[in-house]
Amino acid sequence: MPRTTSDPYTVSYSEDVKGWPSFYSFLPDYMAGMNGFFYSWKGGNLYRHNTNNTRNNYYEQQFSSEITSVFNAEPMTIKLFKTMSYESSAAWECTSLFTDLSTGSMLSTYFVQKEGEWFTFLRENSSTVNFKARSANGIGQANTIVGPINAVVITFNMDDLGSIVSVGDAIYAATPVTPPATTGAPTLAGTITALVRTKVVDAFGVVTQLPQITVDCTGNTVPTANQFILFLKNAVAESHGARGYFMHFTLKNSDTTAVELFSVGSSVMKSFP
Repeated sequence: MPRTTSDPYTVSYSEDVKGWPSFYSFLPDYMAGMNGFFYSWKGGNLYRHNTNNTRNNYYEQQFSSEITSVFNAEPMTIKLFKTMSYESSAAWECTSLFTDLSTGSMLSTYFVQKEGEWFTFLRENSSTVNFKARSANGIGQANTIVGPINAVVITFNMDDLGSIVSVGDAIYAATPVTPPATTGAPTLAGTITALVRTKVVDAFGVVTQLPQITVDCTGNTVPTANQFILFLKNAVAESHGARGYFMHFTLKNSDTTAVELFSVGSSVMKSFP
């Protein structure tokens, strides 16, 4: 069953299993099996498959191998998927990973071999923005905002910024409202490049320095005074696994030589929020 130009795959049907067991990236005009060999036609040319050492190459076009599956043990329990591992003769990239609560992906370089298996801790995507995560924290209302767009200084009328906020954190701003109105989604302001954590008072009790952060707002929206400022840590560095009822994943390998994948697993524990 070759695909049309609007369909994503060529799908094969097996009489033995009475189902559709395989999906193929290549798009033949016609295909048939004969005398133990598999043939296909493309652009008026006849091809016999599995006759050279270059894997995933069809009609002079190179493709990749992809496997998609789901972890769903104890489907009624919210779980924390901490790791991913697989037994294979080569490294695979996790191009897509999601649960009903989060998303992520892992480059092939994230996987390291341990006792014959490729292993990695699960990481969220670098672009993930989740204000419900533990890595999201509020600072407070901005007191004053001055400086050029690549070095905007935001001061806060408080004693201390705390020890969690740090250089490299992403800064967001939201405008407080009076209930029952709801606050809109926070707007990305930029990245912290410098900070002063604590208020400085001289020997006469005069405040000479308020806590402040310096933010590079290039390409983003500069906050305004009295907006509420919050920060997010790097999503990849702060990853603690993927939480949800199930975990759906796709593994991809682009090697042109033979690769075997034997099994895929994950370290899973019950989630205790």
